[in-house]
Amino acid sequence: MTSGGAGVTSGARSFLTGPWIAIAVLGFVNGLVNITSIVLEATSDGDAVSLTVPLITEGSSYILWLLLAPLIGYAIHKLPPRQDNIPQFILGHLAITLPISLLHIGGMVLIRLACFALLGERYGFFDQGILLPLVYEWRKDVVSYAVLAGTYWVYPLILARRAKPVGERIEIREGNKALFLPPGDILEVEAAGNYVQFRTKDRVHLVRGTLATWEARLSEHGFVRVHRSRLVNKAHIAAFKPRASGDLDITLDDGRVIMGSRRYREGLTTSP
Repeated sequence: MTSGGAGVTSGARSFLTGPWIAIAVLGFVNGLVNITSIVLEATSDGDAVSLTVPLITEGSSYILWLLLAPLIGYAIHKLPPRQDNIPQFILGHLAITLPISLLHIGGMVLIRLACFALLGERYGFFDQGILLPLVYEWRKDVVSYAVLAGTYWVYPLILARRAKPVGERIEIREGNKALFLPPGDILEVEAAGNYVQFRTKDRVHLVRGTLATWEARLSEHGFVRVHRSRLVNKAHIAAFKPRASGDLDITLDDGRVIMGSRRYREGLTTSP
């Protein structure tokens, strides 16, 4: 649940370009290593050296992973690892690897069929049947999925590490500007897609990152999670009232009332 304006909505729809660029660079280097290894092994065995086949096979896989990377980024954004969801995280992402792998295999096979057809050659990916090649490729795709998902998960953590406390202030980066906010001035921090909103009494600052990352950094300053998408500065809580459902109506000292989830009620009432 968010309360931001148009800027927040567009941020929620966007994908971080940083992880995608990192994936593109690392994938290119990995493909180059694989291609040169194939050529060197062929040379050492006395076979005829041709760059065409490894370029097609490695290039087709590379292109598909670049196309699928934003989907994996979205999956890790919607289902990030947390201490309270490890089984769901593992099973959920393992299930997601199945359609991702099918898309990867199907796409690269089509590219290879087209490329080899242009060369007047035949490409027989399923010559040994369908199931065995699919299982074989899926095993490898699980590893590739984990690497790409890890890249999307780690990237915002790296961004947050750059936001170091300066004295009694928190450094945040809003666009290309570095801002320094006293922790006491921040009322709440709310998730907004690939961004988080830092709300003070005067305005809202929109910052790239994840709520989990900022929760780890702000807990020492008295911030507690009251909802899956919201942190609150306890110093600005004027009152809270339980609902019949177990959720909470939290009144802040600026007069606004926000909702707290019963799931995080214990942390709110027992944290210092």
